[in-house]
Amino acid sequence: MTTNQVKKEHRLMEIRAVTEPEQKEMVVEGYAIRFDEPAIFDFGGEEFREIIDKRALDKADMRDVPFKYNHSDNVMVMARTRNKTLELIRDEQGLFIRATLADTTAGRDLYTLIKRGDIDKMSFSFTVDYDNNGDEYDRKTRTRTIKQIKKIWDVAAVDTPAYDTTSISARSFFELEREKERKALDRAELRLKLIIKTF
Repeated sequence: MTTNQVKKEHRLMEIRAVTEPEQKEMVVEGYAIRFDEPAIFDFGGEEFREIIDKRALDKADMRDVPFKYNHSDNVMVMARTRNKTLELIRDEQGLFIRATLADTTAGRDLYTLIKRGDIDKMSFSFTVDYDNNGDEYDRKTRTRTIKQIKKIWDVAAVDTPAYDTTSISARSFFELEREKERKALDRAELRLKLIIKTF
């Protein structure tokens, strides 16, 4: 197992504030994961895709998942599955989250910013279960399929993602695959040149 394989990865979805008449609690919700919907990444004019399989959460550890702001350990936890202020609801479409934010200054500020639309993205942090063939890559279609997630570390409201629909870890994965493709192409071209020289 390489160092890159155990890195946490992040993916983005939309989040919104729930507004109901006379609602006193600060509730936000959205899908953290959408199954079988390809995310498309462009690296240097080349397209790569990633899909999270609908069985990817079958054995995932989701026992104690906090809701954070920007995945930061320096900001208070806003909600948590352990005390049931964060619900993770798996359905046919994906993993839906519903969080009742803490009635703290940070919680109220975050809720206000989500409600106004200043913050409208949500990300989840996870690791792939590489011990059980947690992903596969199809070089023909340039598609990575996440087949098994080992652990969901957190879900988070995020304001400025590093990339619009992906994380640094995903970028590293696809750049590595692109480099492998280029090396294979270079070797094939070299073999062809050697064959031509022998005739």
